[in-house]
Formats: sequence, C-alpha cells, structure tokens
Amino acid sequence: MTTRRTVIKSASAAIVYRLVGSSPALKAAGPNDQIGFGFIGSGIRGTYLLEEFMKIPGVRALIVADLYDGYLEKAKEQTNGAIRTTKRYEEVLEHPEVDAVVIATPDHWHHRMVLDALRAGKHVYIEKPLTWSIEEGIDLIEATRQSGKLVQVGSQHKTTALTAKARELIQSGALGKVTMVRMAVHRNTPEGAWVYPVPPDASPQTIDWERFLGPAPKRPFDANVFFRWRCWWDFSGGVATDLFVHQLTWLHYVMNVRAPKSVVSQGGLYHWRDGRNVPDVMNSVFEYEGFIADLYVNLATGYPRDYTVVLGNEGTLEVLPDRLILHRHPPGPDVQRYGTYAWPKRLREQYFLSKGWTAEGRPSAPLPSRPQPEEIRVERGPSHTELFVLSLRENRPSVETVEEGHYAAAAAHLANIAYRRNCRVSWDPDTNRVLTD
Repeated sequence: MTTRRTVIKSASAAIVYRLVGSSPALKAAGPNDQIGFGFIGSGIRGTYLLEEFMKIPGVRALIVADLYDGYLEKAKEQTNGAIRTTKRYEEVLEHPEVDAVVIATPDHWHHRMVLDALRAGKHVYIEKPLTWSIEEGIDLIEATRQSGKLVQVGSQHKTTALTAKARELIQSGALGKVTMVRMAVHRNTPEGAWVYPVPPDASPQTIDWERFLGPAPKRPFDANVFFRWRCWWDFSGGVATDLFVHQLTWLHYVMNVRAPKSVVSQGGLYHWRDGRNVPDVMNSVFEYEGFIADLYVNLATGYPRDYTVVLGNEGTLEVLPDRLILHRHPPGPDVQRYGTYAWPKRLREQYFLSKGWTAEGRPSAPLPSRPQPEEIRVERGPSHTELFVLSLRENRPSVETVEEGHYAAAAAHLANIAYRRNCRVSWDPDTNRVLTD
C-alpha cells in the first residue's frame, strides 16, 4: 500500500505540480483527517475507482449511487457491507460527511452531475471524457472557478512518470522540430468493443431506466443499451471520447498545446453490426500549430499492440506502456548520388571532390555510425487517484484540470463532428465557435 510519505516525495508528483497553475482555494483536510468520499456510478469503472480510493490511507468510502441493484450489491461486497447505497445520486451530494465525489457514469450525465456536485460544495473526481458536448465544457470551467473546489478529470496516462519524462524530452528539443504524432489503439474482442455481458437479472425491476435516460431521448427499456451505452451517440461519443480522449490529453500535455485548429475524420461500422450507431473504425487527423496528430482506433483487429510515436527531424520517440525508446537522427552527409546521377562525368567528379569525397563518389573516411536506440525507463510514481487525494490534503491544484479535460474532450467532439458531417471542422477555443468547410 502506498503511504502518504511516498506519495508526497514522489519525483513525478513534483514534476506535475511545477507545471500547473496556482492553487485554488480548497477546504483541505489535515494530514491526519479522514476524507469522506461518495461515489456516483458503480459500473465497471466505478467499481475499479471505489477499490482504488479505498486503498489510500485516510479515505472513507461513505455512500455509492447507481441505477442497477447488482452494482450496489457489488459495492456492499467491496466494503464488507459498510457503504450506504442508493439509486439517487442526490443523496450522495446531500451526505454531510462527503467531502469529495467520484463520478463514473455515462457521458450524458457528466455535465449535470458535476454542476450539482459543485453547487453542493463537493470536490469532484470526474471520469473522462469531461463532457458529452463541446458546449458543456464552458459551463463546467466557469462553475469550477466560482466554486473554489478541486475538480480533477480522470485520464490516467496524463500524470504518469513516463508521461512526465516524455514531455521533458520533447520540450528539451531532443527530437528537434516535431512535425507529426501518430497514435493507434487496436482491439479485437467483444469486451474491447464494449459488448459487455448483460446480467441475467437485468430488468425494469432491478434498473431505474427512466433515470438512466435522464436528458437523453426517451426509448423503451433495453438492457443492452444500459450495459453497453458507449455504443450509442445519445449517451457517448464512441471511440473518440472513450479512447481518443486519453491520447489527446497526453498529446496536449507533452506537446504543450491547448487545442487543435482543425480536424478531419473518416470511419464507419465495419464489424460490430450489433445495433450500435457509433463507428468501430475511425481515423482522425488533428491540425495543431506547427504539427499534425494522426489518431486512429480499430475495434476489429488483433494487431499485437497499440502505439504512440512522436516524429521530429532530429529524433523519434516511441512510447511503450513501460518505457520510452529514443531514436536519434543525426544529419547525414550533404552529398547526393541520386541527385547528380544525370550529370556529365566531369561535373559529377568535380562535385564529389568539392564535398571532400573521392571522384567516384565514395566517402574519403568512414561515416559515423547511426546511434543505437536509447531505452528510457522511469520509476513508477503515484497513481491518478492518489494525486487527487494529495491535492486535497496539501491544498494543491488539480493535476488534470477542468480546462485540460475540456480541451481534450472538445478535440474528440470535433473529430466526431467531422465524421458525422463528412467535412473538415475548425474550432476557435476562445469563442467556442465551430466552423465546417
């Protein structure tokens, strides 16, 4: 179990906090205080987050809300019956001992629940994506500013020690001028495509269907929709907001950019024809100031690994789950064989000799060997959830702010707009204007 001492002394935590702005006015817990947590949404991610937060010393899991009886039963099992359960998330916000809430619900509920939590005076950990639409992000930024509460978005790759090291290398100029970033996610299983099994007791008696729909259009009860909600636009942004948004959060941080200038997208339903209306294959190209980012998700391929590659004129950085690989690209000799191939012999020999080579076009001395790739590993730092608790205890700023969550989610929403309208989409983040070609 990670102790408070090891969390505070972590090098990666120090790196993260040096790179964010000034601290908001928090009602921080003292070093020995218990922090009361409430949980809204106890599905797959919510169950995982309840488990993670309970591992952190000083965290008290007080109450959990969900709309399916089975998820609430599971929360009781996780806490040996100690946690209070409800189907009304408002009871979590009304609980007087809850200092912070963890929201892990379908995307279409995020906006309202974060606003309600801030109005109730609670700190917020909100699973990515922050929003269901671009417009919602502006509301959440303003509400967070006015509340003085801590909001942390849950895109976990942003705060790893490996990510901090990647940023350090890129910003130091180790790659030279970066002109492209390529990122890919591959999945080839029902689980990877969100075709989760439906519990045998799923019914209108065990699920509050009307509350699940909430602001979404009304439709008859459908257990598949309840447990596989990421497959429909009414509740989710599909692969873009579920998977691109992780990549975009990472990209914005390591490249030190705020938002793309424009996006184009292609994709479609090529494999999972199970009633869903979001694509299972999608490729989007994001234009940023000075570089482009090429992102794709394919839910119908067993290619062995995902990849992220940052391409510069002096080096390339491969980002793997447990390490970085730096390929340096020193400039080669400024001597052209191909470009002078059609020259007369006398002019070609003269050219080679002027470059210090032999008249036949061979180096006069051995050329430097190509540098070997450098493997870079870093010690693992505190988790995203530990950093949230550390922010509360130490009155520190969020390590993934509502602004960062908004820009990453907005970029994913732009990719969806480009896909659904079949056009190039531009965005001005200062005015929030979306323009289509």
